Amino acid sequence: MNVQVVLKEEENVVKGFISGEIDAFTAPILREKLATVQAKEGLQAELDMSDVSYMDSTGLGVIVAFFKNINANNGHVKLTGLSPRLKRLFDITGLGEIMDIETDDKGGN
Repeated sequence: MNVQVVLKEEENVVKGFISGEIDAFTAPILREKLATVQAKEGLQAELDMSDVSYMDSTGLGVIVAFFKNINANNGHVKLTGLSPRLKRLFDITGLGEIMDIETDDKGGN
């Protein structure tokens, strides 16, 4: 499978829609797309990952690099639509505590 990345930019807000699998083969595509917006000062980015079926450590690295670049420019990144499996990936790496993550969790604990 492949990764699809659609970025919609309006003023200083970027909404990203990511779908497919993010792995060693597709992560460069994601990195390249995100690089087109990450240098702006005060950017508010929201990445919808509800259609991401799989992500490995390579994909995680791309998301972390994007997060760091946006924060370095006084911006904010919010990840939305993470499946329980993706959320767990962020949690076990400690990133769940650092990043603004909104899950698809429908119902309690």
